[in-house]
Amino acid sequence: MQNYNWNYPTTIWVGENRIKDLGEACRKLNINKPLLVTDNGLAKSKIILDAVSSLTKENIAVQVYSNVVGNPTGTNVVEGVEFFKKNKCNGVIAFGGGSGLDVGKAIAFMSGQTLSIWDFEDVGDNWAKANSDKIAPIIAVPTTAGTGSETGRASVILNEDIGEKKIIFHPKFLPSIVILDPVLTLGLPSNITAATGMDALAHNLEAYCSPGYHPMADGIALEGMRIVNKWLIKAVKNGNDLEARMNMLSAASMGSTAFQKGLGAIHSLSHPVNALNNVHHGLSNAIFMPYVLTFNKSAIEQKIIKICDYLELSDKSFKGFIDWVLNLRNELDIPHELSDVIQEKDFDIERLSKMALNDPSTGGNPKKLTIDDMRTMYRNSMQGNLF
Repeated sequence: MQNYNWNYPTTIWVGENRIKDLGEACRKLNINKPLLVTDNGLAKSKIILDAVSSLTKENIAVQVYSNVVGNPTGTNVVEGVEFFKKNKCNGVIAFGGGSGLDVGKAIAFMSGQTLSIWDFEDVGDNWAKANSDKIAPIIAVPTTAGTGSETGRASVILNEDIGEKKIIFHPKFLPSIVILDPVLTLGLPSNITAATGMDALAHNLEAYCSPGYHPMADGIALEGMRIVNKWLIKAVKNGNDLEARMNMLSAASMGSTAFQKGLGAIHSLSHPVNALNNVHHGLSNAIFMPYVLTFNKSAIEQKIIKICDYLELSDKSFKGFIDWVLNLRNELDIPHELSDVIQEKDFDIERLSKMALNDPSTGGNPKKLTIDDMRTMYRNSMQGNLF
């Protein structure tokens, strides 16, 4: 596999075993005391241990912070910032899946701020309150192919005090260097490969369907969906397929690049169940996808037909696309109903609906949404009522 260096939307080093260039990335950004941020599950893995060993041999004084949970919290960020300052770190290596990347980026951002992290929620121009000159440089190394956080300008963090996920945004959340190395994803279990891959699909799909004018995002999103269509099942069926792994990493990065145009109700519905019911984000996106598409049909049907054409589906109709999504989920063993992952007694539809309506992703949905709409989509997803 040939190596490549891309420069859009940031510097991206692509190829097999590019992790060996992590030290060079630190030197390019003048980072000699990086804080490597990852999650508890990955912290003792060979991937992380090898990276730390390599950096140490290159006289780079790396520290590791790994108190990161699956749905990362504000506490994770606060503790990470304290650890960053205590060890006099001067940069962050965000290493892992979406949780590690989001917390790493948030630590780098908050290391130079005096306001609370919640003051920078992605509402209006809150990001302009930040001291941009005090944001530590960021290197991102994804080990899953889904969130695309490595090319995103935000982190999704759970505010434990109110039980809500918040999108924290700043243009400089975008890492300065990204390393896309498919070897780092080879150990990913098939179910996580499937869920994260569907997350990448959701990002590209919602970006493309979001209203507004952004032809660059539309082009990236279309190609991202084509890559998912061609390579996701291959990556799930054969986890050692490096070409499939590389393509899925690319699709994930493309999705987060494209969704600067907007997201929609798939994410609006997902964030509350991620926060309150601890459902994996990619899995919930996959479950909600056909229900949201059906709800939005009147606003997106022509766009969906264009997607069908680009993906070369045999049935180039709205129903044909829904059938493609359902068949893909079935082949990946994704549940059809939300009730397969959340028990009715734990399903607080009123609270979930209010949270979904207030989610920042709601503004990008192709149809204007009400709380009744949120209730309807939640009920349909729980009961499996698609049409």
